Amino acid sequence: MQTVNDIRSAYLGFFAKNGHEIVPSSPLVPRNDPTLMFTNAGMVQFKNVFTGVEKRDYVRATSSQKCVRAGGKHNDLDNVGYTARHHTFFEMLGNFSFGDYFKERAIELAWTLVTKEFAIPKDKLLVTVYHTDDEAANFWKKIAGLSDDRIIRIPTSDNFWAMGDTGPCGPCSEIFYDHGDHIPGGPPGSPDEDGDRFIEIWNLVFMQYEQITPDKRVDLPRPSIDTGMGLERVAALLQGKHDNYDIDLMQALIHASADFSNADPNGPHRVSHRVIADHLRSSSFLIADGVLPSNEGRGYVLRRIMRRAMRHAQLMGCQEPLLWRLVPALVAQMGQAYPELVRAQALIQETLKLEETRFKQTLDRGLRLLDDETAKLGNGGVLPGEVAFRLYDTYGFPLDLTQDALKGKGIGVDLDGFTAAMERQRAEARKAWAGSGEAATETLWYELREKLGATEFLGYDADQAEGKITGLVVDGKEAQAAQPGQEVALIANQTPFYGESGGQMGDHGVIRVPGGGRVVVRDTTKKVGDLVVHLGVVEDGVVAVGDIGDFRIDVERRLNLRSHHSATHLLHAALRRRLGDHVTQKGSLVAPDRLRFDISHPKALTPEEIRDVEAEVNRQVRLNRDVGTRLMSPDEAIEAGAMALFGEKYGDEVRVVSMGGDESGQNFSVELCGGTHVGRTGDIGLFKIIGESAVAAGVRRIEAVTGQAAERWVAEQQDILARSAEALKATTADLPGRIAGLLEERRKLEREIADLRRQMATGGGGGAATKTVAGITFAGRKLDNMPAKDLKGMADEMKKQIGSGVVALVSVMDGKASLVVGVTEDLTGKVSAVDLVRAGSEAVGGKGGGGRPDMAQAGGPDGSRAEDALAAIEKAIEAA
Repeated sequence: MQTVNDIRSAYLGFFAKNGHEIVPSSPLVPRNDPTLMFTNAGMVQFKNVFTGVEKRDYVRATSSQKCVRAGGKHNDLDNVGYTARHHTFFEMLGNFSFGDYFKERAIELAWTLVTKEFAIPKDKLLVTVYHTDDEAANFWKKIAGLSDDRIIRIPTSDNFWAMGDTGPCGPCSEIFYDHGDHIPGGPPGSPDEDGDRFIEIWNLVFMQYEQITPDKRVDLPRPSIDTGMGLERVAALLQGKHDNYDIDLMQALIHASADFSNADPNGPHRVSHRVIADHLRSSSFLIADGVLPSNEGRGYVLRRIMRRAMRHAQLMGCQEPLLWRLVPALVAQMGQAYPELVRAQALIQETLKLEETRFKQTLDRGLRLLDDETAKLGNGGVLPGEVAFRLYDTYGFPLDLTQDALKGKGIGVDLDGFTAAMERQRAEARKAWAGSGEAATETLWYELREKLGATEFLGYDADQAEGKITGLVVDGKEAQAAQPGQEVALIANQTPFYGESGGQMGDHGVIRVPGGGRVVVRDTTKKVGDLVVHLGVVEDGVVAVGDIGDFRIDVERRLNLRSHHSATHLLHAALRRRLGDHVTQKGSLVAPDRLRFDISHPKALTPEEIRDVEAEVNRQVRLNRDVGTRLMSPDEAIEAGAMALFGEKYGDEVRVVSMGGDESGQNFSVELCGGTHVGRTGDIGLFKIIGESAVAAGVRRIEAVTGQAAERWVAEQQDILARSAEALKATTADLPGRIAGLLEERRKLEREIADLRRQMATGGGGGAATKTVAGITFAGRKLDNMPAKDLKGMADEMKKQIGSGVVALVSVMDGKASLVVGVTEDLTGKVSAVDLVRAGSEAVGGKGGGGRPDMAQAGGPDGSRAEDALAAIEKAIEAA
């Protein structure tokens, strides 16, 4: 038997042999079509190639594209588990030609693969074509030898594909397999076509026109091919099954569900096992592609899928979370083809476990309240909207879950009352926000958030994506368009731009819209929690609400931000290991060219401590371990050893980032963090601490650089060393000795100069001569540039020289005056050095002075009045 993995490989291998580039599946979150909830077809990633916006280095491609249809226009959720072929997640095999081969070659390749490679009997196959597409019909006759009765012409849009109201379009041709007359149903185009006898296995789209307006269609200059074959459908056919859930892949998941739940896979809970198997795939792949459960947008659809599966687990009597236990079985089946499942396995399991644990609590609390309320109602009654809102607001019970739980009892919900209660809550929230002291523009952000919803961040694994512009703010007011030269705040439904938070600076980049509009984004921030706002200027053209923009971040800047952000995590862990567990983060800045990290620590780090911390971080960098991400509740994450970052506000679910490792195999760093990070620690490059200083009492600041910034810093230091060595005519290795010698020589010269100055000063080398004042010998000197610390020694020397008397020295440096007054021991009973120095200080603008009766010192800001200070001291002697 050919397994699903065999069939996928055979398909891709066949087209690779026929000149096609094997292109990996694109993510389930479309990066190039913000109008789609999820990627739902193989051609989505090639949309811009078909329209000519994007060029690639190949003209033929083949892929196995992961797809989800569970929200919006393509919503198969309610049918999943009950039918043979409905899925929320499926794989679409496809081959594509971008202006290369067209109908004849596409039909030839399809027929060869189906009848020769897959050996499907020709007499079991029939095809459809668009009713006017004689060209395709003739090729099927020529290549496949099909008769007219097995080429069915369909006049409806089912066999005419269009990308949208305008743009590329063209007729389709579908291949159907006839399962036999023992199964009800008629051929396509017949009244019984919805039966299960004739099953479509492949659709070939001949993209040959461009729809200009609703009434105008022209030929495309380079017609293209887009095909889609459902892997699950063709696998069922090749494995002799009629039901997609009977193929090897789905049966492996169904039996894993049965093993863990102890419920017979083919018994009363058969549908529940099928739902769980399907929803496990869609949930796991969505999580792996960055979607996390939330209360709106893609996250809400994911939560609905997860909770539908979890509700079926509860129906089977499972008391403990089930889905997360099935992830290894899924990874074993699909991990080789989709390595993102392997990389994200821990995140998937944690997310499923956390959501199912919370959902069980929600169910228990909500169902109790619901039972109490419905007991008051009869069959066919209506649950008050206020009660439904209380279930939603207090217990986290989604409205659709309330409706589903009541459906079996024949009870409806007062939707008008529910909506009114919801609006009252919003009005109160608006009032509270406006009264919180925020500026008027902050109130505007709240209103925009309420109207537009949250911005979905795609930047964990994307640096370019398309987004729909949903809001513009110009001059503090909401606007519908922004003109060239205007400063603008731009909001979109999804973006790869990171809004500044958690210390990490916001992204820069460019947003382009059709028609030539271009916004240069100078900063990105977050408002009201999850509204990402792009701040910039319109440099060209006009940008309007509703435009589909091409959002491209400055990739090099983001790489440097990631490097510095991941380094803060390793730095934090290294500091705690070296200094102690008292070290916690007190603030941070993650910039593209540096990081700043504040920690609680009572004293300066020693050079040895800095070297040890730096060496440990670089060791973790060299280990080049994967950087992992998991989803947990804050309490569980902290209990598991994760460090919560200073200043972060955490919701019900948090991203837990782990990196590095030690000899025991444990992660070196585990922290709660919503920022962007490197894929492996080796991507950080070199780590270098360049500064350590005090910020406040008990808080130290460490500054560091990584990667290119660290390399530049090292190069600059080497350049300084080289220039210093050249100036001293020495090698860099000899610099410490040469510098130490120069410093010693300088100290020696300074001592000699000080001695000469003292000799000159005490020997009458300047200033006034010795005189007698009120019978007391007085030696006053005005000195230039004599350090204040040397004045007392000189005064002592002069006191010895005069034997009995008063010595007053005033030195002037940088415009300021320093004074010292000395009185010999025999005169301290008559005059005090303290009184005399205060008199002199007052003359140069000083305030007081201090010392002992025999030696006192003071100063003043006005050195130009040094002579006045000496005169004031003389007067004070006379008055004593």
